[in-house]
Amino acid sequence: MAQTWHDLLFAHWSVSAAHVATLIPPMLTLDTFDGHAWVGVIPFHMTGVRLRGLPPIPGTSALPEINLRTYVTHGGKPGVYFFSLDAGSALAVAVARRWFHLPYFRAAFEVKVAAGGVEYHHRRRHRGAPDARFEATYHVVGDVLPFQAGSLERWLTERYCLYAVAGPRVFRAEIHHGPWPLQRADADLRIDTLPDAHGVSIPPAPPLLHFSRRQDVRVWAPERVDLG
Repeated sequence: MAQTWHDLLFAHWSVSAAHVATLIPPMLTLDTFDGHAWVGVIPFHMTGVRLRGLPPIPGTSALPEINLRTYVTHGGKPGVYFFSLDAGSALAVAVARRWFHLPYFRAAFEVKVAAGGVEYHHRRRHRGAPDARFEATYHVVGDVLPFQAGSLERWLTERYCLYAVAGPRVFRAEIHHGPWPLQRADADLRIDTLPDAHGVSIPPAPPLLHFSRRQDVRVWAPERVDLG
């Protein structure tokens, strides 16, 4: 698939590795930075969602999304593990659940992008799922920064695959894009119940915040990686 991601806020908290390890499937290995696990809430919106070489499917080509994630490895390859992904298209949610084996949920969004920043409202509307809400205003602080390889900022964002688990099966989907153009960010996080909805305890300390204006992305079909 091809898609373009816009106006991403990376809100990350350093959390107990022992706590997060209890929340991920045992087939995956929690990845840590200097002994600490990290959990992120990432709101954004996307356009141009389509199968490569084909035109967009109406109702799925442009939509908002917010995800709750942490970082893992499998077979030594680092990637992202999602506790949840909420999207503003029922069809996109159904396809992603079936094809990518990911915990997608239907949700209602209101996203306003202006020169002064982004106003983001989210409310989960998925039947049978735990209630979750996110409401924030965020904006850029400063220019794009040249974070170096090995830095925490690159460790958090330069992840080129995602992992999903369905029963005993582990799937990996490769993700290709350029290095993230990261900027410092400031945010007023008024409501954020996503972590609580999935049993993730985050500290009361302010999160580490970054912003990225745009990223063009290719996502490959998931492959089973637990065989042999």
